[in-house]
Amino acid sequence: MEAALKEFREKGFDQASTNQIVKEAGIGKGMLFYYFNNKLDLYSYLIDYCLVIVEEEYFGAIDGKEPDLFERMKRIVVVKMDFLSKYPEAINFIGTILSNDQIDANVKSRIEALHNDGYTKIYGNLEYSFFKENIDVPKAFNLIRWAVEGYENEVKLRLKGQDLSAINYESYIEEFFSYLDMMRTFFYK
Repeated sequence: MEAALKEFREKGFDQASTNQIVKEAGIGKGMLFYYFNNKLDLYSYLIDYCLVIVEEEYFGAIDGKEPDLFERMKRIVVVKMDFLSKYPEAINFIGTILSNDQIDANVKSRIEALHNDGYTKIYGNLEYSFFKENIDVPKAFNLIRWAVEGYENEVKLRLKGQDLSAINYESYIEEFFSYLDMMRTFFYK
C-alpha cells in the first residue's frame, strides 16, 4: 500500500510503474496482480482506501458535541496531527487526487460529499452565544475559516518535501493554538 501510494503520488497515474511498486514493496509482480487486475484497479482501490480512512479515522474522530468553536478546533488539530502522523503517504496521495482535474465524476462526488460532511462536523452544532453581540457570526465564521486555511497553507509550504511521518508537530500545534486564542479574544465575549 505505502509503495503504491508513494509511486502514484510522485509520478501520477500515467507515469507510475507497477514494476517500481513491487520492487519497493518487496513482492513479486504476480502477487500484485493476484489482488488487482491492472494498474487502474490498484489506483481505484487506493482512492477508495484513502477516502475511507479520512472518513473513518479523521472525521470519525472529531467530537461534534463541543459547542465552543475554538475548543473544537483545538481538538480537531490534535486529531488531524495524529492522523497525519499515522497516514502520511495516504494524505500526500489524496493531495494529488484533489489537484487532478481528470478524476472521474464518482470520485469527485465522493470527495465533495466527504468535504461537506467534514464541514458539518467542524462547524455544525456550535453555540453562537459565545460571540460578542455586535459580531456578524456568519462573517466571523468566514474570517476564522480563512485564517485557519491560510495558516494550514503556510504550514504546508513550510513542510513541503519533508517526510511527514518524521515531523514533530508540537510547535505547529502550539503556534496554531496561540492564533486560535487570539481570534477568541476578537470574536468572543
